[in-house]
Amino acid sequence: MANLRQTPLTCSGHTRPVVNLDFSDITESSYFLISACKDGMPMLRQGDTGDWIGTFVGHKGAVWGVALNNHATRAASGAADFTGKVWDAISGEELYSFQHNHIVKSVNFSKDSVHLSTGSNEKLIRIFDLNKPEAEPDVFSGHTANDKTMRVWNRSNRQEIQKVVFPFNPNSLEVSKDGTVLTVAYSNKVAFYDAENLTKIREFTIPSPVNSASLHPDKSIFVAGGDDLKVYKYDYQTGSEIESFKGHFGPVHCIKFSPDGELYASGSEDGTLRLWQTTIGKTYGLWKCIEGGSLNDSLTAPKEVQAN
Repeated sequence: MANLRQTPLTCSGHTRPVVNLDFSDITESSYFLISACKDGMPMLRQGDTGDWIGTFVGHKGAVWGVALNNHATRAASGAADFTGKVWDAISGEELYSFQHNHIVKSVNFSKDSVHLSTGSNEKLIRIFDLNKPEAEPDVFSGHTANDKTMRVWNRSNRQEIQKVVFPFNPNSLEVSKDGTVLTVAYSNKVAFYDAENLTKIREFTIPSPVNSASLHPDKSIFVAGGDDLKVYKYDYQTGSEIESFKGHFGPVHCIKFSPDGELYASGSEDGTLRLWQTTIGKTYGLWKCIEGGSLNDSLTAPKEVQAN
């Protein structure tokens, strides 16, 4: 399949730049994908096909961060309206809205879905107990403006344990599927750290300023996207470039592997999400490999998926 051209699936519907995305884990109904956009309308999609499921309506500003819990029963979003919200991902109902004092840039669920963490332009991390939504959150401080650091705190006493100082501000941080590796994108670098002790495992240089990177669930490859409109795929062990593709019409702001590793999604300044095959030419989702076809015509291009 070496001569096959990568044919991404384009997910339309947003009206402004797509700045963040997240996948659920694999559920009884496959898996799901949520996207954050400056249009203030986070969208939920079927993860393996990109089909639009619904839009979470309630924010009054750009949405900067989104998350799905493992079972895709809850969604979270953080926005420029100074709120972090939790949604019922099945009904679309807003469950909780947590007020902050500045823009909420990132949100994430604990593995058991009991806690929600938020990161805001106040330079604070908050952890909310969703079983006690009226209670005051745990607050973790230490960051200063543009301090170019990655930090770890002790949950029990809220004390900082470790930090890593970078030469430039990190643009993205991802925890590997097995929880052992941290993937950090900064400047034109992608660095990997041991999640237990924050020692650097390896670091590679990308041809463009990189805004986001993601490690495959089996830790064999990683992908990156940045300002040159391309998505790149690299060997995790050697850093050798495997392939690169241009499909977006603006800088790539976010990129992430699906939970089964069969595809990766990217979001861009051009207002679209695109889904890319990890193994080009494999029948998966809306990609159909026709038996007996030549290498150049055996892959049927998937349709563009619109949001209603």
